[in-house]
Formats: sequence, structure tokens, C-alpha cells
Amino acid sequence: MAGPRVEVDGSIMEGGGQILRVSTALSCLLGLPLRVQKIRAGRSTPGLRPQHLSGLEMIRDFCDGHLEGAEIGSTEIMFTPEKIKGGVHTADTKTAGSVCLLMQVSMPCALFAACPSELRLKGGTNAEMAPQIDYTAMVFKPIVEKFGFTFNCDIKMRGYYPKGGGEVIIRMSPVKQLNPINLTDRGSVTKIYGRAFVAGVLPFKVAKDMAAAAVRCIRKEIRDLYVNIQPVQETKDQAFGNGNGIIIIAETSTGCLFAGSSLGKRGVNADKVGIEAAEMLLANLRHGGAVDEYLQDQLIIFMALASGISRIKTGPVTLHTQTAIHFAEQLAKAKFTVKKSEDEEDASKDTYIIECQGIGMTNPNL
Repeated sequence: MAGPRVEVDGSIMEGGGQILRVSTALSCLLGLPLRVQKIRAGRSTPGLRPQHLSGLEMIRDFCDGHLEGAEIGSTEIMFTPEKIKGGVHTADTKTAGSVCLLMQVSMPCALFAACPSELRLKGGTNAEMAPQIDYTAMVFKPIVEKFGFTFNCDIKMRGYYPKGGGEVIIRMSPVKQLNPINLTDRGSVTKIYGRAFVAGVLPFKVAKDMAAAAVRCIRKEIRDLYVNIQPVQETKDQAFGNGNGIIIIAETSTGCLFAGSSLGKRGVNADKVGIEAAEMLLANLRHGGAVDEYLQDQLIIFMALASGISRIKTGPVTLHTQTAIHFAEQLAKAKFTVKKSEDEEDASKDTYIIECQGIGMTNPNL
């Protein structure tokens, strides 16, 4: 099974955990032995952090693989995958490391396993520098399921920075292959809704203030739609620690979903948190794409594996997306093209079409 080791430079492009996630997931799926060097070389704390380590160990267990150099601070790992098996797999960052990023690395592997999988992911559910679990459930899930699979996302406990303590259980069945997707028709915005939450010691007023400020901000630009942002007090049995944040989602006539979100930090007033999320949503609606900037890079690996040609229309292509494309081409040999959208309505906008000829990965177990 093992051919020559594929060499990956962990310091190029995005230069962080994302390279590790994309390359180890593809290594596991394709049975490619892998060496990743210069892991997070340019970061303030170089090498593996606890959340990267727990992701790697999960992938190793997923395919009975062999992992060398996997310790905190290590800048080089070697990974030798074997056959992917389903079943129950647990990953615990022991920190506020993002459960959503753990899901990103493990989900493609679960799709091509021999039997159904249950992924028990522990850490932060609503963490900085990562998708919030609400984004995963409300935006990522309905869109990624267009590739022809479904998954169940059960939020057992929410966990925030710095303690973590959250737990999410993902259940999914394997597929024979993935269908290509076409997300190029953006449609018009028909609904805007969201949730503003507080957990722990934070007063409920903070949730109401975040929601109200966000609604005011959106109203300035979009006057004719009812904006429904629910303030929520997370109960003790649903959330560990203290936190606050907001996610706002816009839905379009063609089923496209866009989001803006923000997390509270000590000393930042509630209005500011609400306004930041609203402005992020509005920016994602201005560029004319059919996916928002956070969905872009998360779809690349699925496009690479699908059977046929996928197309997505996006705003400016992010560094994360460019990185995912680079490694999907290097490791999976998928073919991507990125070009400026030629539609008239996009002429004045920074809008692109990302097209991929997928490799048509088939599940050998089914």
C-alpha cells in the first residue's frame, strides 16, 4: 500500500494548522505516506499545538496508521496511513482548541470508511480563529450535504475560551462516492436570522444588546427584510464556562447561506460585538459570490474528491482557499481553475469562479 513518502512544506502559504488538516486527511484517504516539515514555522508558537496533535491522533486512529514526531512543539511529523475504519473516535484538545477544526480533518475520512462513524469531539465550540459550531450546524452542514451525504451534529455541551470543555458528537455513514456541486447562482436575500448568546456569569442584557446593535447595523443597508436575532441565555447544563457571541445568517432564494459572527472578549462592549458580526455578514453579501469567505476553503477537499466538475462562485479567494487548492492538487492530483466571473452583474465586483475536476474517489469498502 505504501508508496514513496509525499513531502509537504508546512511553512508555505497559510503556513499553519490548515496545511496539516488538508494534507493528513488526503494522506489518510489516498493511502499516501506523508512527511510534513516546518509545521507552523512562522507562527509565534511554532510547531504542533494541542488541537493539532489531537486532530493528528484522531486521523491516525481512524486508519490504524503510524505517526512519528507527534508531540507539542514538534515541527515535523511522519504519517503512514492504513485502511480507514469507521466506529467511534474521540478527539479531545484538552483546551479551547476548536472542535469545528477537528471535524474538518476527520469528516472526509469518515465518508470513505468501511462502516458508520461517531466522532466525539471535545474542546471549544465557539472559539476565536475558527468557525463557531453554530456556523457548522447552520451554514456548513446544509451546503456540504449537497455533495450527497448527510451527517448529524449533536451539541452536547458548549465550551469557550480559555477553558474549552465543550463536546460535539458527529454521526455519519460512509458513501460510495461524492457528487459534484454547482453553487454559482446566488439569488436574492430572502431571510436574515441568528442567535446572540451569553453563557456563565454574563448578564442576559449582553445578548439583547448584541442582537439589537446587529439589527440596527443591518437595517442601515437592508431595509425591507425582517431581521430575527434571538437573544439566548445558555444554561449551565448546556455550556461550560463564560462566553458571549453572535452569529447572523442570510438565506437566499436559491438556498445559498452567508454568515457573520463574532465572539465577545473581556472589555469589549456588547454593541461592538454585534456590529462586527453584522458588518462581516454585509461584506459577505456585497461581493456577489454564492458562498461566504469561510465556506470557500472548507469545500475544496470535497470538490477534489467528487466525481465530476464542481463550480463555486466566491468573493475574493482567501489564502486558506488557495492553500487547500494547492495541496488538493499536489496530493490528490485534482485539477482546479480560478477565474474572474464573467457575468454582467459581477462586472463591478471582486467575484470568482472556482472550478474543479474531481478525482472521483470511490469507497473501496462499499
